[in-house]
Amino acid sequence: MSDDEAREEKELDLTSQDVVTKYKTAAEIVNKALQLVASQCKPKAKVVDLCEKGDSFIREQTGNVYKNVKRKIERGVAFPTCISVNNTVCHFSPLGNDETVLEENDIVKIDMGCHIDGFIAVVAHTHVIQEGSVTGRAADVIAAANTAAEVALRLVRPGKKNKDVTEAIQKVAAAYDCKILEGVLSHQLKQFVIDGNKVVLSVGNPETRVDEVEFEENEVYAIDIVTSTGEGKPKLLDEKQTTIYKRAVDKNYQLKMKSSRFIFSEISQKFPIMPFSARALEEKRSRLGLVECVNHDLLQPYPVLHERPGDLVAHIKFTVLLMPNGSDKITSHPLQQLQPTKSIDDPEIKAWLALGIKTKKKGGGKKKKGKKGDAQDESAEAEPMDTSNSSTA
Repeated sequence: MSDDEAREEKELDLTSQDVVTKYKTAAEIVNKALQLVASQCKPKAKVVDLCEKGDSFIREQTGNVYKNVKRKIERGVAFPTCISVNNTVCHFSPLGNDETVLEENDIVKIDMGCHIDGFIAVVAHTHVIQEGSVTGRAADVIAAANTAAEVALRLVRPGKKNKDVTEAIQKVAAAYDCKILEGVLSHQLKQFVIDGNKVVLSVGNPETRVDEVEFEENEVYAIDIVTSTGEGKPKLLDEKQTTIYKRAVDKNYQLKMKSSRFIFSEISQKFPIMPFSARALEEKRSRLGLVECVNHDLLQPYPVLHERPGDLVAHIKFTVLLMPNGSDKITSHPLQQLQPTKSIDDPEIKAWLALGIKTKKKGGGKKKKGKKGDAQDESAEAEPMDTSNSSTA
């Protein structure tokens, strides 16, 4: 590797202040987009309209930053807005003609992502459409996801291994009589890479194995926690519900159908790297063309998965920067007030939650401007279910 290449490589991780700034800018935008969408999750709101609002907000806000730089900087949606309700697990981002609406007491999972110059910030949040505190099993499943996320935040740190996190989050979910969903992966994030090679498995089983890895300073992770009151074994019920895809850049195939070639050309121009929604394509021609592209592995689908009817599913996802002075969680949204039926009594879980997320004492290290979240993060060495600053946004 030449000196120039080494310098370029170095500049693309968190040792570069410019890279940190881009991650935090993307995070600020996606947090605001989430706040906007959550505030409009009301009875009779159309799901597709909410998804469009989230994506439009991200496109608009990213279009207002890094406009006057010499090098053109790619920016925009890193993962299309998804609104998955009740026993639907994830990836529901319907086409324009879909009439699905939200109803009172729905448990709504909002999932979205933003990037600046390929530096990605993703977030997912669970919101119940009701006034007042969330109680009963709905509170249990959200508390399970949130507490598992807080434990993961403290265990995704240099020197710890991915299997440590896998075991811990399952233990937390069990304390609330819930399950961590199988098949959900937390990924390392890199520039223009939303699914890096370093992975945290949600549930270990013989069919799903990942390499054991150790977390290192200056890495970035999307920690993805999905909990269920059911069995935790989600199923694909209808392939037609799948609308989110990602171009498989390492695959090639000579498509036979004209509609497939047309749609694949559009995808290659508009969405060469990041996941996208079929809503953004010319819909009349897209469905048939997408099928051939998927069948020949040119596109990776993100299927809409479901637990059984009546099961409740919660989703919390955050982006964390493993900085030299500790972990910096840059995406999140405050929870509603929760009154779970279970509480954390396990001493091991309490010990995990008591771990600090900063490696230096308060006041030690340089203060950086615009980091309001730091004080809140440090005080988060906390209760299993900290609802003191919750909101019903």
